[in-house]
Amino acid sequence: MFNYTIKYTAENTYENPVFEAYWQYLVTPLTDDTQELISSEFNASASCVFEKSINGYDFETIRIRNKKAVDALNFEAVFKVIKAEVGPIEFDSSIKFEETYNALSDLSFTVDFEAYLYPTEFTQLKEEPFDLFMFEPSKNIIDNLKALNSWVHHYITFKSNETYQNTLLKDVVKNKAGDSPDFAHLFLAIARKNKLPGRFVTGYLHQGNNFFGDTQMHAWVEVYVPNSGWIGFDPSNNLFANHNHVKVAHGIDYKDCAPFKSFLFASGDKKIKHAVEVTYDQ
Repeated sequence: MFNYTIKYTAENTYENPVFEAYWQYLVTPLTDDTQELISSEFNASASCVFEKSINGYDFETIRIRNKKAVDALNFEAVFKVIKAEVGPIEFDSSIKFEETYNALSDLSFTVDFEAYLYPTEFTQLKEEPFDLFMFEPSKNIIDNLKALNSWVHHYITFKSNETYQNTLLKDVVKNKAGDSPDFAHLFLAIARKNKLPGRFVTGYLHQGNNFFGDTQMHAWVEVYVPNSGWIGFDPSNNLFANHNHVKVAHGIDYKDCAPFKSFLFASGDKKIKHAVEVTYDQ
């Protein structure tokens, strides 16, 4: 077992006073079969009201509302999480490749996973995905996904803050550079084109192993494979998601999982800085 301490900080500064605002943070680690949230602590520099709510995907959000005009808001969250080692991927060798691939075309399968099967604004490719990467029918689905993970990892050069929240996939493919959400979006575009449900995941990455994306909130993907379930892939680092990955939320793309959103009644420029510290012991 791994005992994680995660510290998330955000500095928001504004050119002019903000008289009324709502800041929303989707940064709280969830509890599932591989991890357990033990404690959470929140602090803000300004005189604010904290509210917890559950979003449409059943993940906890923190909303902050100011009581008086402010020109800055510093927010800090500290989490304690216990994370388990993820076991090896289970694949029933008695099931023929054809049976698994045929399951993807079953109507009930399409209905069950409809939300994660179709392109979105950020997973829409101008090119045909098959022109970029093709699955090999002679390989099982998991081996094809491992190959896709490796291909995306090498196709895009990781550059932190290279892109913005509204960067489209066609620009990422053209420039062959991006941040972890761009790796995830490209992976999802190709997986979904091959009839595999895929969801965008945000969370924290263990620091100290020189992983790409470990200094900020990280993005990876989960793909549903018949007879195996949801499997996590981190194309930024060419890894399976394991104990190194502490999950916060998932959705169809970045918009569903954006760590920070704000609704302001103010004018002028603003500056936002985010930082993450992740430590653990066994």
